[in-house]
Amino acid sequence: MKKKNQRKVVRYNKWGYIFLIPFVVIYLIFQFYPLLTTFYNSFFENYRSGLTQIGPNFIGLENYKTLFSNGELLTYTKNTFIMWIMGFVPQILLALILGAWFSDPSLRLKGQRFFKTVIYLPNLIMASAFAMLFFTLFSDGGPINALLLDLGIIQERIKFMSHVGSTRALVASMNTLMWFGNTTILLMAGMMGIDTELFEAAQVDGAKPTQIFFRITLPLLRPILVYTLITSLIGGVQMFDVPQILTNGSGNPVRSTMTLIMYLNKHLYSRNYGLGGALSVLLFILTAALSLLVFRITTKKED
Repeated sequence: MKKKNQRKVVRYNKWGYIFLIPFVVIYLIFQFYPLLTTFYNSFFENYRSGLTQIGPNFIGLENYKTLFSNGELLTYTKNTFIMWIMGFVPQILLALILGAWFSDPSLRLKGQRFFKTVIYLPNLIMASAFAMLFFTLFSDGGPINALLLDLGIIQERIKFMSHVGSTRALVASMNTLMWFGNTTILLMAGMMGIDTELFEAAQVDGAKPTQIFFRITLPLLRPILVYTLITSLIGGVQMFDVPQILTNGSGNPVRSTMTLIMYLNKHLYSRNYGLGGALSVLLFILTAALSLLVFRITTKKED
């Protein structure tokens, strides 16, 4: 009997492996192989100068030395993280407030499904459409300037795209509007999964709503908060479409909105595959290191 049962288990396992074959094949072809070729290209001089193709010539770590020596990498890394922080902080605060509001059974809010759908809708809009909308609204001759002039709030048109702070604020605002709905749904799911008896016991003991939120809700939301932080961090490092369209790929004013992926795109557009590969490898290492650091800081070891 035991041998028959073991044979059945082996047969079922065989079908499981068979069903995994398409995923493994697609992963190897479209993800693992490009990753290996990126590492490979990062050690070669391979670019086009006019109509002349230079390389590929093996140069070792020279591409990495070039990236660290010109100072642009540090500047664009700083730009990326500044705009990510400016967008993530209001995003997580808004998501926590809305999540606590909608998941509170004592409020008995009506039309919750409608409001949840409306909150999530911006996440379905393409980033390019959002960027074009904001570009039109906040241009020198756009509706925002016209409205402010008509109301007498300003005397001259504000050049939103010509100031570092306002341009970065627009990029951060778009990222907040696009992603706060998704973050709200995640946090709200976590809040609804918390045992309501904990809240009832705290209320019986005389705990205030703020104490319940900071002493019970937030600690129990730690896994979801860590997941949200890591995924948002990875998305922030990969920030591209919004600043690319809003600034027409220039990263102006004074390259203050030039992100790491925009910098990578310039190397690929100029067909400098060596530097592009080296920068891709650095981005991979940076993302992995930051994700591991955030995970280690925000989680505690279980006894």
